[in-house]
Amino acid sequence: MQQTTSKKQVLITGAYGLIGNLVYARLAAQPDRYDVFALVKSVAPSARTAAMRITEIPDECLRLADVSDFDAVARAVAGMHTIIHLAAEPDSRAGWESVLANNIIGAHNVFEAARLAGVQRVIFASTNQVMFGYRAEDAYQALLSGRLDEVDLDTLPRLDHLQPTRPLSDYGCSKVFGEALAHMYAYTHGLSCLCLRIGWVVADDRVPSARGQALWCSQRDIVQLVERCLNAPASLRFDVFFGQSDNQYNFVDIEHARQVLGYAPQDRAEDQLA
Repeated sequence: MQQTTSKKQVLITGAYGLIGNLVYARLAAQPDRYDVFALVKSVAPSARTAAMRITEIPDECLRLADVSDFDAVARAVAGMHTIIHLAAEPDSRAGWESVLANNIIGAHNVFEAARLAGVQRVIFASTNQVMFGYRAEDAYQALLSGRLDEVDLDTLPRLDHLQPTRPLSDYGCSKVFGEALAHMYAYTHGLSCLCLRIGWVVADDRVPSARGQALWCSQRDIVQLVERCLNAPASLRFDVFFGQSDNQYNFVDIEHARQVLGYAPQDRAEDQLA
């Protein structure tokens, strides 16, 4: 008798957001590999999300919960192998109350519920904004202001995952807190926790501006990176990766993701602008 490979039970939080919905569509298209579920606040997508092309999620795959509600999150994560935690207040200009509820309390609820439920891995959506404070340094001022003609690529030091974070907003700080939670749950509780510092992913999948060449990630590249985290060896307990495309002017290092995960970005900002 032919053996069948067991499928992974995967829960995506924020599955009606841009990246969450892209990841949902990718995984749901592989029913032989994944059983995919979605944690959302409402059965219907928000007005902002509905304006985008989205993949609708069947009712039987939906788990309704606000991430600030621990009991609801605990019910949603039961039986899952992996949680891809993308739900958050995404606006760097958002008020503290929303950041606190969605990004601080919400992140802690997801990690704690995962621990209690015996989840094997949490993939945490962080942001490259945790490094935006480096724009105060001469090496990055022109780059992150879009003055690319002033940038010497031969001497530009790419920021890597080992350098200290320098957030500039409550949103950025909340993502540093989420990364710290990931480290704590990995080394205190043995949960595999992988953090993705995601770049500038946009609905029309185009480089938004000259400054975007240092920050941009295409939709298919971020989906690939998430799936590579999903299928990384179980022995990979904790790590941090930058999620950007293979842009000439990247201000961060993506080689670590190539080496550890086999990340092979397919897109470059310069190809769009040629």
